[in-house]
Amino acid sequence: MRERELLLYRNFEDGKLLYDMAFLMEHYEDSGCRAERRELLFECLHRLLELAGNFGFHGNLWHCYLANLLVNNENSYSMGCEIRGAIQGSINEAALHDIIIFKEFYDYDFAPMMDALQVPEFELIMKYEASSQESRVYNRRICARICELSEHFCQNRTPREMKDTLTEFYKEYGVGKFGLHKSFRVAHDEKGVHVPPILNIAHVQLDDLVGYEIPKQKLIDNTEAFVSGRKANNCLLFGDAGTGKSSCIKAIANAYYERGLRIIEIYKHQFEDLNDVIAQIKNRNYKFIIYMDDLSFEDFEIEYKYLKAVIEGGLEKKPDNVLIYATSNRRHLIRENFSDREEIREDMHTGDTVQEKLSLVSRFGVTIYFGAPTKKEFQGIVRALAERAGLTIPEEELLLEANRWELSHGGLSGRTARQFIDYLSGQPEDEETSGGVQ
Repeated sequence: MRERELLLYRNFEDGKLLYDMAFLMEHYEDSGCRAERRELLFECLHRLLELAGNFGFHGNLWHCYLANLLVNNENSYSMGCEIRGAIQGSINEAALHDIIIFKEFYDYDFAPMMDALQVPEFELIMKYEASSQESRVYNRRICARICELSEHFCQNRTPREMKDTLTEFYKEYGVGKFGLHKSFRVAHDEKGVHVPPILNIAHVQLDDLVGYEIPKQKLIDNTEAFVSGRKANNCLLFGDAGTGKSSCIKAIANAYYERGLRIIEIYKHQFEDLNDVIAQIKNRNYKFIIYMDDLSFEDFEIEYKYLKAVIEGGLEKKPDNVLIYATSNRRHLIRENFSDREEIREDMHTGDTVQEKLSLVSRFGVTIYFGAPTKKEFQGIVRALAERAGLTIPEEELLLEANRWELSHGGLSGRTARQFIDYLSGQPEDEETSGGVQ
């Protein structure tokens, strides 16, 4: 086998299994050390089964493993093809050289090895049936696509066809963690700043958000312009608590994932890492929203200065593939005291102090207000959510109980309405309306 001759596809995150299998393919017939070869094959079988449990793979686990290596390896060819598709140049010949080697792995017949080492158990990984347990690494959709990709590779008769199939996958989904995941967070350790994926994300859809149609449409319009390559603005969503600001941004991430949009969540104590984060994403073919939830600053907090420099003001221009979306209950983000406006104070330049605190919000080109609903709007949200939940409570009784609920559970808001419907949905049917809400 020629795994050491690969040009582009190297430095795999889980490459040891590939090299161990390649070693067995070449040496399983060697005289002597038969017991060690047999033990190594059992170890490889164990790792493939663990792979199935962690990733949710099914079918031929060896093929799924190889496909997973290919869709996660970030190199000059795969990153050039992500979202855009086929590229031109000699890099295609280098990629084809590597795919020829991978096809040799794909077409390998394990039957002689199984017989020689007396490991019929290896047959388990050829037609593996997965359990109902979901993948701990991928969402169900991506897991299914990788399994389908491994099956398509088997149907490809030539390495060139296999390369075309892989290139189409890069175009549709991308490559590596940014290609296969929607949402990310920021982590900082002794090795530096990292952007690991968030594996358990909220599956909020835009249609799930009842009401707030005008604010929601403003956010959609700005995001549509962004992913379409047109000019777009940083967005600040502000207003009352529980009105769906954060849910709107999560829904946007889900709605535009297939068009190459990714979202990175960052907290204000991490703002000094913003430049490192942007350096890691600025040359990728995806669109990135850097998401800041519940953004606000007290007098003594100075992290907003890092944010101001990144948004607008630093020497380096913010990349065209990056926008900042933030939510806040405050319109001006930074607490402003009456003392800031006093005529006599230690700071002789009072106007400068006020402008310094207001300058951050002015760097968000789009500000969208989410206000608490009126009683009528709140009842409309309750009716819509109850219908979607399949509740059969008479409308008059439903609204009466909703009014009681909001009085003791946070007031009029979309969040309160959702919590009320979730409460009713969790009650046994015969107790759904008896005795009122707590």
